[in-house]
Amino acid sequence: MSEPDTNGRWLPMQIAPDECDLELGRPHKTGILPWSFPCRRRSGVWYNVWAGEAVLISPSHWRIWRFHR
Repeated sequence: MSEPDTNGRWLPMQIAPDECDLELGRPHKTGILPWSFPCRRRSGVWYNVWAGEAVLISPSHWRIWRFHR
């Protein structure tokens, strides 16, 4: 599956693709606060790609992970 092009925009979780590295975020008073690690959804569960562990916090937004830090 090719990765969708989000042009850096945050998109709603309802349309997040499975099986590709995504940057997830949650609302904050200053906008969307990104998580500092890539995540991937498998069988409805989000995983931290680097740690290989399930993520227990529910994200609200996503965009394609691009290492830019």
